[in-house]
Amino acid sequence: MTANQQDQPNSSQAPRGGKGEPTRRTVVVVGAGAVAAVGLGGAVAVAGERRGALGASSTASEECYRLTSETVEGPYYIDADKVRQDITEDREGITLILRIKVIDSGTCRPLKDAAVDIWHCDAVGVYSGYEDMGNGGGGPAPTGEPPSGEPPTGEPSGPPPGGGHQEPTDDTRYLRGTWRTDGKGFVTFRTVFPGWYRGRCVHVHTKVHVDGEWTDSGYEGGTTCHTGQFFFDEESVIASAALEPYASNTAERTTLDEDTIYDGSGTQGGLLKLKYKKNDIAKGVTGTITVGVDPEATHNG
Repeated sequence: MTANQQDQPNSSQAPRGGKGEPTRRTVVVVGAGAVAAVGLGGAVAVAGERRGALGASSTASEECYRLTSETVEGPYYIDADKVRQDITEDREGITLILRIKVIDSGTCRPLKDAAVDIWHCDAVGVYSGYEDMGNGGGGPAPTGEPPSGEPPTGEPSGPPPGGGHQEPTDDTRYLRGTWRTDGKGFVTFRTVFPGWYRGRCVHVHTKVHVDGEWTDSGYEGGTTCHTGQFFFDEESVIASAALEPYASNTAERTTLDEDTIYDGSGTQGGLLKLKYKKNDIAKGVTGTITVGVDPEATHNG
């Protein structure tokens, strides 16, 4: 599943349609039994457990809404991510627990056994697999003291970097992973709060795959029914930008309102609900969202 389009906006409401041709995909399991067990030393809950610590589920009225906005996948998707919940590896940054619920937007019922991919850049805007391309594909990640000591910001500085899908330049795979939704449609990831790069606001990419097969080797076959992005409110981004390693990133930062991908529709557009200690974001952030998809549609992005 690769994109031939630039990382630019698409229509947020795609019509319900019939199934397209299945897209073959295989993801590699990390460690024996990774599909069945988390093995994170208690850092992240097994799907369906410790719900209180990760944010209680919303009411039915809050969860049942139209399709979540579709976007293109962007240049930096790699179809072979590791099946795991903790995708941090060696990346430094503010801990982010991302809890996603996937539902059928037509019936409001949770989607069980769907495969959810997420991937995003690190605190200084670099994507794994593309380190040679630097900060968002725009060269080496700029570091140093931000101008005037303030969190970097500014007007959009041109179109999002990169054109169509880019071939990986290296074998790194940090901040990428795939996991399986539980019986109530939930999937949880542990990662770090993303940074930014020129031309884009802070975001996380995601895909939802259905009708595939979970095997000892990972997840195979099926159809991609959703390709989208998750977004962060400005208050949280400004708070993160005051801390290292984020403060070392001097790339111009596009705000949420300036972004060319976010459609301004709040939760439906992918805006996360965030919880963290307002005066101490360094202690970690929990992000939650319900994603409404059409499991009979195909949205490869």
